[in-house]
Amino acid sequence: MDISVVIPLLNEEESLPELSAWIEKVMQENNFSYEVIFVDDGSTDNSWQVIESLRSKNSCIKGIKFQRNYGKSAALNEAFKAAQGDVVITMDADLQDSPDEIPDLRKMIVEDKFDLVSGWKKKRYDNTLTKNIPSKFFNAATRSMSGIQLHDFNCGLKAYNKKVVKSIEVYGEMHRYIPVLAKTVGFKKIGEKVVEHRKRKYGITKFGWDRFINGFLDLASITFIGKFGKRPMHFFGLWGTIFFLIGFGVSIYLIIAKLIEHEFALTNRPSFYIALVAMIMGTQLFLAGFLGELISRNSTDRNNYLIEEKIGL
Repeated sequence: MDISVVIPLLNEEESLPELSAWIEKVMQENNFSYEVIFVDDGSTDNSWQVIESLRSKNSCIKGIKFQRNYGKSAALNEAFKAAQGDVVITMDADLQDSPDEIPDLRKMIVEDKFDLVSGWKKKRYDNTLTKNIPSKFFNAATRSMSGIQLHDFNCGLKAYNKKVVKSIEVYGEMHRYIPVLAKTVGFKKIGEKVVEHRKRKYGITKFGWDRFINGFLDLASITFIGKFGKRPMHFFGLWGTIFFLIGFGVSIYLIIAKLIEHEFALTNRPSFYIALVAMIMGTQLFLAGFLGELISRNSTDRNNYLIEEKIGL
């Protein structure tokens, strides 16, 4: 199969027939073999009934229905498990992403050998105050922390080599950091393409301000897990040792000062309490690293490494 189109959705019954017809038209014009996987993330309207109706008319359409709303990351993760296409395209269901971009995105994966291509909505039709300005700040921070030079990490329109989606797990609110997840497991050829952004035709946006707060917390999680997930002692042990040595050093200084000057009052000195806290924090961090190392070494996936290819084995 050439292409799997993955579309997570929540209460988008009005846009689904038009989007489905548009995708079918693009696929037929380019003679692609394809599947469209709609993931209904707990819709309360008639979205699932629309998907069933579309499936009865086109066998290339498939659907996954969640019992309740689990979020976009869960929807993408389940669809990635089911996807069979050599190239996987994700897009939103609100018609703000254009299916006409699919052939060029596929070409960048197949011919230009990119692992992942992210769309860049250079010209947007969103509200400047509530979306554009926060998004620019969000993307700048992500570029700085991840080292991946993309302008629009949260663009729903992306293309992936099949190996990428089968090698990552998307959970929580990690969907906006899929390029970071891909880089973490070794897929480093990540490209970008300017794509059309269309005005919303039906319904309302499903995202609020909380996505930016949650987003930065998730970025911190990915960054930490990517570097220290299999060796937590390298982080906690290092900082624990540093804090303990600082506290221990200050304590030795205070003890020597007390021996030299008998009237020197240890407990009246702020440095005494700083040293005590530093030593306690250092011990706790070291123990956290030790426990993390025990958990990591006993984990069933401690040696779950991705192998690109083998010869003679």
